[in-house]
Formats: sequence, C-alpha cells, structure tokens
Amino acid sequence: MNFERDFSPQGSCRVVQCQMSERSLEHRQRDVYETHKHRAYAVAYYMVGNEIEAEEVAQDTFVRAFREAEEPDGRCVDCALVNELRERMPLDEQAAPAEVVPGQTLSGRNVKRTELEEALKELPPNERMVFLLRDVEGYDADRVAALLDIPRPQVERTLFSARIRMRTALAKMQRPAAAA
Repeated sequence: MNFERDFSPQGSCRVVQCQMSERSLEHRQRDVYETHKHRAYAVAYYMVGNEIEAEEVAQDTFVRAFREAEEPDGRCVDCALVNELRERMPLDEQAAPAEVVPGQTLSGRNVKRTELEEALKELPPNERMVFLLRDVEGYDADRVAALLDIPRPQVERTLFSARIRMRTALAKMQRPAAAA
C-alpha cells in the first residue's frame, strides 16, 4: 500500500470536500424538512383528524419525498403528501355537490377556530383537501388541480361545494347560541 499517495494532501482535500458536500446535502435536506414540516403536519392533521396518524402521514410524506428526489422542493413534498393521504382515504371520490340554502347567513358573527375545525371535519375528504389547499394554504387553483390530478373546473366546483358545506355547518352551530 502506498501511504504517500493515499494520505497525500490532495487525497485529504478530496476526503474533506466529500465530507463537506455530504454534510451540506444533509443541511439542505434538513432545511427542506424544516421549511415544510408544519404545513405537511397541519394538512395531514385536518385530513385524518388524529395527531398520531397525522405524525405518521407527515413522516411518511418526507420519506417518500426524499426517496423521489435527493433535494425535494415544496411541490415534491406536496405531491408526496397528497399521495400519502390518497393511500389512506378516498380523495378521488366525488360527493354530491352541496346545495345553497337560501337565507342562510352567519350574520357577521365571529367564528371560533374550534367551530371551523368542527365544520371542516364534516366535509367529504376530497372537498376538505381542496378547501385546505386553496383557502387555508393559499395555493392557486392550477396548483391544486396539478397536485390532485383533476381539471381546474373540478377544483373550482369542489371548492364552491366545500364553502357551502362549511357555511351550512357553521350556521347550524350559530343557531343554538341564538336560541339561548
């Protein structure tokens, strides 16, 4: 074995560069995780309604995302999240559209977060997912359509139906308070 060649300053530099690039990749991956972990967990939680299962979904999301790309971006993480949720619930099943109830209003009343969470639970999974991505996370309709692999008009119809169901559920919660 030639120790001079294997432990030469040039060889040491290559080892250090390799270690630095590995550490650098690890840091970049950690940044991706830190940047997207809260959103992935929040969407997972509101979709599955259980903290433990939401943690599992979020964890599996990042495993999937890092398996598909060494350094995934937000879109890759979102796709992995949608695929994880699709495996756990019927995101592709379309519910009958909600119907508008004439005269139903929230009368300018402030809605509590807990009431929103309860109303959100009443949405069918596909409507809940579209509502979360569009109205909560602020994704545009084209991005939601691409993530869910559905046409944009379907995203808009589904969102419209979800908003009606949310309003209906919130109005029902308002009635008992008005009667008291």
